[in-house]
Amino acid sequence: MDKPSINIIEFKELYNILLELDSETHFKINYYNSESDILKLVENKKININYSTIILKKPLKKIKGKNVIIFDKLPIRIDKILDIINIHLIKQKYDLQSDLKIKDYSLDLNSRTISKNKKKLNLTEREIDILIFLSKQKEPQKIDILQKKVWNYSLELETHTVETHIYRLRKKIKDTFEDDNFINSKKDGYLIE
Repeated sequence: MDKPSINIIEFKELYNILLELDSETHFKINYYNSESDILKLVENKKININYSTIILKKPLKKIKGKNVIIFDKLPIRIDKILDIINIHLIKQKYDLQSDLKIKDYSLDLNSRTISKNKKKLNLTEREIDILIFLSKQKEPQKIDILQKKVWNYSLELETHTVETHIYRLRKKIKDTFEDDNFINSKKDGYLIE
């Protein structure tokens, strides 16, 4: 699994310290010399500022929001800095998992629910895995691909297991949201369009 990234702007001292501790941290570290450097990446859609953790030594004009950590009261112990960063990353992950969009539905991984128009449906972990996998695909997915990618099995799993899970998930969605077309069954497999 990829480490989350933190982006440090105009705070070379902290970057150098964290770089030395890189093998002990649970995040990747990027450094930018100026606010304009990171704003160019945002403009070119290489960084989504709403989903990035940014660390500053002092407040900047255009970089603001809940994903910004400012260490302007120095000195501060490195273990305290790491605690603040790790807590921030945990909160950020929780927030990101609470509102994934699939079509016009909201999927909340934290509460294992999918919702639309004030209606809510509880899902199993496997159902969530199926939805996330299918929502990322552009082409229909065959049963053997679902076995491998969602169940992490090769040919040992019976195809009926996959078909049964998809059938039950489609039925739950139809019964709750009256949506017959959320997961489509094509001749080449299953797809969320």
